[in-house]
Amino acid sequence: MSHSLVVVVPELRAEHSARLQKAAARFGFECHICSNSAQSRRFLPEAEVILSADHSLAGHAPKLKWMCSHFAGVDPFLKEGVFASPEAILSNSSGAYGVTLSEHIVMLLLEILRRNPEYQRNIQKRTWIRRLPIRSIYGSRILMLGTGDIGQEACRRLRAFEPSVIKGVNLHGINPGNLFDQVQTPEKLDSLLADTDLMIISLPGTKATFHLISTPQLRLLPDHAVIINVGRGTVLDQAALEEELQNGRLYAGLDVFENEPLSAESVLWDSPRAVITPHVAGDTSLPHTVDRIVNLFLEDFENYCTGKSLLRQIDRSIGY
Repeated sequence: MSHSLVVVVPELRAEHSARLQKAAARFGFECHICSNSAQSRRFLPEAEVILSADHSLAGHAPKLKWMCSHFAGVDPFLKEGVFASPEAILSNSSGAYGVTLSEHIVMLLLEILRRNPEYQRNIQKRTWIRRLPIRSIYGSRILMLGTGDIGQEACRRLRAFEPSVIKGVNLHGINPGNLFDQVQTPEKLDSLLADTDLMIISLPGTKATFHLISTPQLRLLPDHAVIINVGRGTVLDQAALEEELQNGRLYAGLDVFENEPLSAESVLWDSPRAVITPHVAGDTSLPHTVDRIVNLFLEDFENYCTGKSLLRQIDRSIGY
């Protein structure tokens, strides 16, 4: 066989491997499924297609034509010199993470609105304190920055809580599936903030989104507004947010940060107004997520092998 597919997705189960092997054989590919990156190194010189989120593999694959990241974010792949084969196309697994990320969004919102972190701190002290004032998603004004797979899945779930309105922001102002009450472009963002109780960020990290939310935008939000970020840490100016949290004005649920891992000296660790998780909202330990990764890859693998355009190809000039 003259074609080689290398797969490094540690969470694959036996049924996934079997499906990948079958699809590879159908199109004349030899399929090497590896449990880790080190194991894959001997196959990389002949690799034509790689399925992995490890960007370092691309630098050892001179014959590479297509790199598919099994993550949705592709930031590490966009740096200069990553690819030994500069003409290789890049795709991601956008569409695999909507379920797990949307559930994480709901979790963070409820944790904050129902004051669970404070109750847990009191419980650890064996202190019986009740009736902390709580809030609800019901009747809230929600603004979602990002209306792709994650934003849409979150919107569907949040509708069940009956907010008063769910607005979206995306690059083209298009309302996907008419899920949102209205959708605006980033140029209109500032005009939406004063009427926002809950802001949810699921944007990729690009030049255009860097510090999209900084001091001017944070100060437009009403007192006690909640910010949830499960997209990329660079979208939100972390220093500006820390100042607002320390001033006791806003709340935040953060799964992503400007620099990861979060520094041990960061004030966010001890902030009573922040709930933080260590970039686990899109954890691939969820079986449904891995099922989706494989399904999406096989869909584009057939497209690749039959000369069709990939559905999730990345434009490296803009980062998504």
